[in-house]
Amino acid sequence: MIRVAIVGASGYVGGELLRILAGHPEVEVVAATSESLAGRPVRTAHPQLRGRSELKFTALAALFASARDVALDLVITALPHGETASRLEAFEALAPRMIDCSADFRLSTPTAYSTWYGDGHPALNRLGDFVYGLPEVTRDDLRGATHVSGVGCNATASNLALLPLVGAGLLAPDMPVVVDLKVGSSEAGSKPGAGSHHPERRGVVRSFSPTGHRHTAEVREVLGIGDVHLSVTSVELVRGVLATAHAWLAEPTTDKDLWRVWRDAFAGEPFVRIVHERAGGHRHPEPRLLTGTNLADVGWALGEVTPSGRQRIVALAAIDNLMKGAAGSAVQCLNLMCGLDEAAGLDLHPLNLI
Repeated sequence: MIRVAIVGASGYVGGELLRILAGHPEVEVVAATSESLAGRPVRTAHPQLRGRSELKFTALAALFASARDVALDLVITALPHGETASRLEAFEALAPRMIDCSADFRLSTPTAYSTWYGDGHPALNRLGDFVYGLPEVTRDDLRGATHVSGVGCNATASNLALLPLVGAGLLAPDMPVVVDLKVGSSEAGSKPGAGSHHPERRGVVRSFSPTGHRHTAEVREVLGIGDVHLSVTSVELVRGVLATAHAWLAEPTTDKDLWRVWRDAFAGEPFVRIVHERAGGHRHPEPRLLTGTNLADVGWALGEVTPSGRQRIVALAAIDNLMKGAAGSAVQCLNLMCGLDEAAGLDLHPLNLI
């Protein structure tokens, strides 16, 4: 069994990590930290784990003190942005492998980090040591990696929506791409004292970033396109992200050709489903249908050709922000890092909450 510790385990992402790994056939969670709930059962913060885990929260200092006795194989940090980087060497001493779910190591250059997150990163020289944790893009690098960065949920949805178009070279190079993201309230993270998904907005239950959202940097780096812009607003949804990317094609194309592009882009992907139906109530990706899973549904809608010869396309992707946008992707990365079946522990059926 692979022995894992989850640091910052009382927040939304920590709870999802505990839930997934409780059913993982080859992983044992031996420690879960929380400063405010130390000594109390994990079900105190995550009642869904009643009967699934008898683990108790420990303080981080206690985990550091017992590092030699615990014998960890991997540590997952789900702390507020900046905290992993400030104690990176201490976390590295806990285990030979680590996954950081914050934004500390998502970007590849100091310039990009300071532009989007400000100054003060305490380990800028270590940015290049972390593999970006989106398996659909970095799978080969993740195999056997020792340091992996988590993903931004909005960036994940945006990247998966646009990946087929970028990979096939179909986008008009002289036209911008605008991704409109509708997100659930859990994206903000609202458990006081917890290592929430977006700790810089802890306590805020509505997301509203019409321009300048930080996850834009990840999309630009992953896809290699500079003229892409994210716009994020909340909807009446607790969990989920729907990315609607508005773009223009370099040359007019057909729906039949786009089927081939999407199939080529995601051939063999265990968690990506193409949703492009002619009829029915859910012809396009819908985040409500993915709750609790590591699935991503992707699709598109092809627009008209304008008098100027331009053709518009709308690319879509839906995910559960706490799963494929955070904890689920982290476990998928864990599997790749440790040479396990990539889908181990992630065979979770979606719920229809509509």
